Amino acid sequence: MKPKLLDLIWLLLLAATAFTWWLGHIGALAVPRLSIVALVFGLAWLKGVGVILEFMELRHAPAAWRWALIGGLSFITLLIVLAYWLATP
Repeated sequence: MKPKLLDLIWLLLLAATAFTWWLGHIGALAVPRLSIVALVFGLAWLKGVGVILEFMELRHAPAAWRWALIGGLSFITLLIVLAYWLATP
């Protein structure tokens, strides 16, 4: 992998982290809204996929490994959002 692409992905991960921190800092997460929570967990899922594919270097690994890790990440993320949705009055 070219270092420039890896640097770009790293910067995107930092930007997503800064954006979710900013949402918490301004109080956007204080009001229970499923759309904001889904946005935050969607960004967390994208960050996880970026780490799995690029930093764990599974982009060129056998498909079973990629899909197992991405599937597990997706399952856990969906369970958390579903639990939040069910718990919201």
